[in-house]
Amino acid sequence: MKLIIHDLDEKQIENIVHNSSDDFMMISNNHPIRNCIGCFGCWVKTPGACVIRDQYGDMGEKISKSDEVMIISKCYFGGFSPFVKNVLDRSISYVHPYFTIRNGEMHHKSRYEKQLPFTVWFYGTDITQGEMSTAEKLVKANGINLNVSSMKVNFYKNVEEMEGLL
Repeated sequence: MKLIIHDLDEKQIENIVHNSSDDFMMISNNHPIRNCIGCFGCWVKTPGACVIRDQYGDMGEKISKSDEVMIISKCYFGGFSPFVKNVLDRSISYVHPYFTIRNGEMHHKSRYEKQLPFTVWFYGTDITQGEMSTAEKLVKANGINLNVSSMKVNFYKNVEEMEGLL
């Protein structure tokens, strides 16, 4: 199953995901999402699950059950849209609170042995070279922290350029 986290409206995502034979799980902004409160409950009180019980409380588990993680986000100053950033914050239960060294850097230990491909599609009409560079570094850091098997970052001027990609 491919997990797609996106900030698009229903019509836009339907135009991108045409192949209904594939197994997709969509994480979209169609329910209220509460912000991560940094309580570390997903690490100590309810390991692997966020203590905030809303539609996004089991993001770590959803990532663990997927075969690939894909993100479609408007690029905001070289980062994710507020909704996508919030979903990623709520996914911290995917990793342990303990640290390990990977590539000479400190990162969270993996909760799961599985390694997933990680693809991010950014869109925006005026993404600068500096923002692209920042976004690539962000995706690389997120990928290393999530212990993914591969990472890919793509940039598009608008959502219409992505139509039919899946």
